[in-house]
Amino acid sequence: MNGKNESIEISIPTNKPDADESSIRCSMSKVWCIWKEDEAIFGLKAGLSVVIVSLLALLKAPFQVFGTNVIWAIITAIIVFEYNVGATFNRGFNRALGSLVAGIFAIAVAQLALLCGSVAEPIIIGLSIFFIVSIASMLRSWPRLVQYEYGFRVIQISYCIIIISGYRMGNPTRTMMDRWYSIAIGGIISVCVNVFVYPMWAGDQLHKDLVKCFDSLADSLQECVKKYLEERSHKSQLTSDGMDEILGELSYEKCHSNLVNSGPKFEMLANSAKWEPPHGRFLRFVYPWSQYLKVAAVLRHCAYEVMALDTILHSEIQAPYNLRIVFESEIKEVSNDVAELIRILGRDISSMKWSLKDSHVKRVHSATKRLQHSMQLHSYPLLTATSEADSEITREMLPRMRALESTTALSLVNFASSIVEFVARVDYLVEEVDRLSKMAKFKHAHAFGV
Repeated sequence: MNGKNESIEISIPTNKPDADESSIRCSMSKVWCIWKEDEAIFGLKAGLSVVIVSLLALLKAPFQVFGTNVIWAIITAIIVFEYNVGATFNRGFNRALGSLVAGIFAIAVAQLALLCGSVAEPIIIGLSIFFIVSIASMLRSWPRLVQYEYGFRVIQISYCIIIISGYRMGNPTRTMMDRWYSIAIGGIISVCVNVFVYPMWAGDQLHKDLVKCFDSLADSLQECVKKYLEERSHKSQLTSDGMDEILGELSYEKCHSNLVNSGPKFEMLANSAKWEPPHGRFLRFVYPWSQYLKVAAVLRHCAYEVMALDTILHSEIQAPYNLRIVFESEIKEVSNDVAELIRILGRDISSMKWSLKDSHVKRVHSATKRLQHSMQLHSYPLLTATSEADSEITREMLPRMRALESTTALSLVNFASSIVEFVARVDYLVEEVDRLSKMAKFKHAHAFGV
């Protein structure tokens, strides 16, 4: 007992200070990382816009002009303020238009209800609320009107507030005007803060993220090919102890988050960018943001092929190293040339200058043809490969052994075929980027035809 007590007394004080110190450092580093992110800037900007609007109520002179309607301006500033400029414009437009449409309908229905008498007035108002809310709910679920979904919600809320307030206070026009100019004040202040104070443009973010995807795709392809041509044991990868290590080193992991799951993010950024005014390098009122989505879609299909290559790389049945090394030069040549082509496309989008030459694409096609020709020349040895120890194998085991060796050789054929398919998809990528360069009017250093 005494020995146990002594060991406990010795172990507790030695570990506790280090643990507390490390936890404090970890917490401070996390807080510092959070404040280094753009989310901190977004939060500060949102707070600034609400404070500016709140001054209309905090200062005596503005409050005497606007009165309690300032609360609608504060609510609008909170609701309208979004992460990027385009989303803020979109939200502000939906809120302003929705309030205006709701006010017009509310005034018209209120006047009609007054003409029908005091008995029929509440009935007409109740039926109008039912129909307006029902129709707006059906329209905002229509796929073509999804981007205006918030506007239809505003119509529902504003219509109910205006017509019920008008019924009880007897002046729906005044209620609508007070609500509309309050919304306008809050929306304008939010837009101005978002545009003039460290603006975050959705178009810039979409442009940068798309360029990163090109480099990630090229790096993943070369990494996958490099690992496949290495001399290593594949059986050890299939053990349960090594699965975590395998999953951590997947070749497509670099571009998985940027490409495979990027569809909703890119679509949201493109929809927001359409609302942004000309800025920076995007000085056109109608910029082809939808073409960015098409380029990203082709990039995702290329990433799927990298995933297929990685699946072959980590499959249980593998071609022997002496067969893989036979096609090392052809496979490396194709992967390096197509990776360089992808990087050139990314640099062209980044600089908005078209520099890709016809010779770049022809070099990739020539390397691919050499790989296909080499696979055809060695197809018979691949599929009829047998062991050097055939004399020691019984007649019953020889067919099974040959079938197994043919299957392992087919793994190499499948890998090479996937690379050829990847090149075919890159051809579509070149076409889409070339179309983007024409729509966005990139500076063409050389004429090019796909």
